[in-house]
Amino acid sequence: MARILLVDDDQRIRSVLNRTLTEAGHTVIEASDGKLALKALRQFSVMDLVITDLFMPEKDGFETILELGRDYSHLSIIAISGHLRINIDSFLLTAMHLGAKKTLKKPFSKQDLIDAVDQVLRVF
Repeated sequence: MARILLVDDDQRIRSVLNRTLTEAGHTVIEASDGKLALKALRQFSVMDLVITDLFMPEKDGFETILELGRDYSHLSIIAISGHLRINIDSFLLTAMHLGAKKTLKKPFSKQDLIDAVDQVLRVF
C-alpha cells in the first residue's frame, strides 16, 4: 500500500486519520505543520502521498503545497480543511490551483478519506 505523510496541527485529527489510513493498509508518518512535513520528507523521502491541512502555524498548507510542487513534484497531494467562521470552499479551490489533486472539507467520513486516497493513488 501507500506511504502517506499526514500534516495537521490538530493531534486528535491526526490520530483519527492515521488510524483510518493504517487500518486501510497504508504506512503513515505525521507532522504538525508544513515546516515539519518538509523536514520529514527529507528524512523519509520515499512517500507516495501527502495529506495536508491548509491552516496551520509555522508553515501553512498553501505554502507547503507550493514547496511540494517545486521540490517533490512526483508526490500527490490531498488538501483538507474546515473552518467554522469562513466559507472553506474557496480555500480548497485555491489548494487545487496550487497543486492539490483532491480536496476534502472537514468534517468528512472515514470512507470519504479512503475513497479520496484510492482515487488519487490510482489516477495520479
